[in-house]
This record gives sequence, structure tokens and C-alpha cells, in this order.
Amino acid sequence: MKNSAALQDIDCLCESSCNAAPIERMCELDYVLTPGRYVGLPDDEDDFDFKERFTQLKAEFEAQLQEEAKPNALIAENLGRVKV
Repeated sequence: MKNSAALQDIDCLCESSCNAAPIERMCELDYVLTPGRYVGLPDDEDDFDFKERFTQLKAEFEAQLQEEAKPNALIAENLGRVKV
């Protein structure tokens, strides 16, 4: 069944592209309709310093591990008191 309306690619409001893919292209991609298969991702540069961000996240994670140790010790102590 052919549609008489002509399909065309358009620019969307979200500043990315939309793609009017022909049925042949969908067949090639095994009818997977994931948008990334048809519309590429923009080439955005990461505007952060990975080393700095990683160091910050690592310090935050280590602090959370230390904080977690206190309630875990309390839970273990309380479980030790349970008589079964």
C-alpha cells in the first residue's frame, strides 16, 4: 500500500533531526524503529574536565562508603542479638 503523500526529513523543535525513512531502509534494519538507527546523534563536545570530575565523584563515593559503614555495623550488632 503506497501513500500518495511525499515524505520528507524535517527539523524538529528539539533541535535534532527527524527522518522520513523509506520502508526499504526499515526492512534493512529488521523493522527496528529505534530513532538512533535513523537519525544520528549530534557531535557535542564534552565541556568538562574528566579527571577533575572523576576525582570529585570518587571522593563522594568514598565518603558515602564510610557513612554506610556506621548503619551497617549497627544492623549487624542488632542481628547478633536476635535469638533464633
